[in-house]
Amino acid sequence: MITRDKLRALWRAVRIGGAALVGACALGVMAPDMAFAQEAVTAPVAEAAAPAEVVVEEAVVEEAAAPTVDKGDTAWMLISTVIVLLMIIPGLALFYGGLVRAKNMVSILSQVFVVTAIGMVMWLLVGYSLAFTDGGGLNRFIGGLDKVFLNGVDTTTLVETFSVGISIPELVFVAFQMTFACITAALVLGGVAERVKFSTVVVFAILWPVVVYYPMAHMVWWWGGPNMASDPANAEALAAGAGLIWSFGALDFAGGTVVHINSGVAALVGAILLGSRTGYRKEPMPPHNLTFTVIGAGLLWVGWVGFNAGSNLESNAYAALALINTFVAPAAAALSWTLTEWLTKGKPSLLGLASGAVAGLVAVTPAAGFAGPVGALILGLVAGPICLFACSGLKSWLKYDDSLDVFGIHGIGGIVGAIGTGIVVNPAFGGAGIVDYAAGGVAVYPGIVPQVIAQLKGVAVTLVWSGVGSLIVWVIARGLTGGRVSKEVEAEGVDYAEHGEVAYHS
Repeated sequence: MITRDKLRALWRAVRIGGAALVGACALGVMAPDMAFAQEAVTAPVAEAAAPAEVVVEEAVVEEAAAPTVDKGDTAWMLISTVIVLLMIIPGLALFYGGLVRAKNMVSILSQVFVVTAIGMVMWLLVGYSLAFTDGGGLNRFIGGLDKVFLNGVDTTTLVETFSVGISIPELVFVAFQMTFACITAALVLGGVAERVKFSTVVVFAILWPVVVYYPMAHMVWWWGGPNMASDPANAEALAAGAGLIWSFGALDFAGGTVVHINSGVAALVGAILLGSRTGYRKEPMPPHNLTFTVIGAGLLWVGWVGFNAGSNLESNAYAALALINTFVAPAAAALSWTLTEWLTKGKPSLLGLASGAVAGLVAVTPAAGFAGPVGALILGLVAGPICLFACSGLKSWLKYDDSLDVFGIHGIGGIVGAIGTGIVVNPAFGGAGIVDYAAGGVAVYPGIVPQVIAQLKGVAVTLVWSGVGSLIVWVIARGLTGGRVSKEVEAEGVDYAEHGEVAYHS
């Protein structure tokens, strides 16, 4: 198709360069435009042009047509990918490991490890294709099979970032998104810890991403890209080709819906379906090693910078905004959780500080590149007490055994963050606004009511899709493997019975 830029370049060539210059410019355009170039040779010639000018004009056309790949962006994405992996192993593994009882330490470490390994293989085989390709008639909900086994993905293929004309190598994007798929499934394990079978976890790790995670990633993050969005003529096609939640106009910078609400709901469903731990609410089940938990929380916080700022796909000011928000929000949530706990229970706990920080990280995830630092601060302050209530009062009232409070922190914190994003993105509140590519990249905002409604629709779809899909997967996994260990194994500890190992030798 002949673009306006090509038309202007060719007309300028005709006007100042004559037939020879037109011929040179014609070589710089795509094959479908060659017929137009040949017709342009017969146009009137105003004056002759020097050969040097031919080179300049041709270079301009070539630069406009080719996407720019910056080594700084690529380096940043490589680093972000590695530190997101650090979040999972050892970060999440140690965080969860410290929270369980000593007799189940090997069990939870093994489960996080195997889910991560399965997640990487599944992402390569089918996950990337189902999440990030066009799904044809099912495109609103899931991608297609064009890139199974990473078909067509190599060192020459590129993926657009969020700036017009800027790309990164597709392989680094594949690896970055691979870590998201892994950590989301691994987060779910906290809800069923200390009684779920290893074999059940393996079945879950294979089925759940296909049924739940890949469709969710597609619904939230699949769209036509900034180059397509920059042309107002593409508006209708852009909306028609986007994933369902993206088409609502819902914002999710780094996975508030895809990762956190999604994993929180799956953990809650699994906890209810498998039943409570033996002795739950009758005997104490304190964390066995808060040192490990705090080390894990610290590694999560460090890796979360890659998680949030890396989701910008470029090393620029928006990445810096996401980075500072990833510092501010968890700090605020740690303080508000601890202060609330101090006032209501009489003592500020170390576990409360660590849990509050994670709640703040969860809440700021969807808003990381949209909120201003003060908006991130407010999100953290609000999320802390709400998640504390969800992990204590709400859980006690409903009597479900979400062992490590995945729903209370990730599910509830994700909902707070997803809805709050619709408010803190407002430029009037210091937010970055929403990029209008068709208007040259200016920041716009539709208003609090329309944006919050869009966010609520995204949250509602996530709750329903994850709830129904997770129930199906847990039922299948339990039916194939039995679901949970026997009471005798649970009393003895899952470590030795399931793995033939123990974490500690006294």
